Amino acid sequence: MDWQTLSALAADGLAVGSLYALTAFGLTLVYGLLRVLHVAHAGVYAAGAYAGWLAFRGGGGLGWALLAGAGCAVALGLLLEWWFYRPLQGRSPLVALIGSIGLFVAVGDLLRILFGPYQHSLPVLPPRTVVGPVSLPQLVVVAATAGLFLVVYGIATRTPLGVGWRAIAQDAEMAAAVGIPLPRYTQLAFALASALAGVAGVLVGVYYNQVYPTMGAVPAYKALAVVVLGGLGSPWGTVAAGLLLGVVESVAVAYLGNRFPPEGVAFLAMMLVLLFRPQGLLTAEPQG
Repeated sequence: MDWQTLSALAADGLAVGSLYALTAFGLTLVYGLLRVLHVAHAGVYAAGAYAGWLAFRGGGGLGWALLAGAGCAVALGLLLEWWFYRPLQGRSPLVALIGSIGLFVAVGDLLRILFGPYQHSLPVLPPRTVVGPVSLPQLVVVAATAGLFLVVYGIATRTPLGVGWRAIAQDAEMAAAVGIPLPRYTQLAFALASALAGVAGVLVGVYYNQVYPTMGAVPAYKALAVVVLGGLGSPWGTVAAGLLLGVVESVAVAYLGNRFPPEGVAFLAMMLVLLFRPQGLLTAEPQG
């Protein structure tokens, strides 16, 4: 395999891995605070993609599509936090997990009812190459993801909000005892997680030029695999795992073609990591 082919595979893998990491990061953030797997996050992602598509149909460009996707996702995420997750605090995480799966299915069905069961195109960016084998959509996806993660890193390390999130993740009762308002900080975590999911949904629609009601199905289980690979509750482990999974999938598809489905790569990688490093790529902060 020549250098140009490897470069093309690396560019595609980094772009796809960036999308995985962006989607799974919000899942990790919510898990770190509430200790529940927010499967409905994939429904928020799909709703954000449709909001971006509507903004594009209304004459907006990529910027408006991203803003619309993020805004719609934040509104839906805050609604789910207030209406569904908050009343279940203190209950078994299994209850929230089962209900979250039902919410994800309900959001997909609602999108199908509102917009039909067919794919819709989102041709915001032309698929032309800009640097070697790197296409414009790939460059935009990687650059947007890197920029967002820099913003998130700044929030997590340089603001009282980030300190509060880390305190809640380590010991929620102690955090409340020292005056950290848990409901407000949880709301802000859902808002940030949902905004990232909405942006990821729009970027996926731009990258593949398609938006459809069940587009959250694959991210639902791949995000779970990425979260486990990175180490449950480790945000930056999630980023590393998402990028790694994207590159591995791209290379596997190039070498194996249709002999091994790309959807299976995530779970094969997860099994291998769990065999040799059960705690994931990066260890989450200690709890309690």
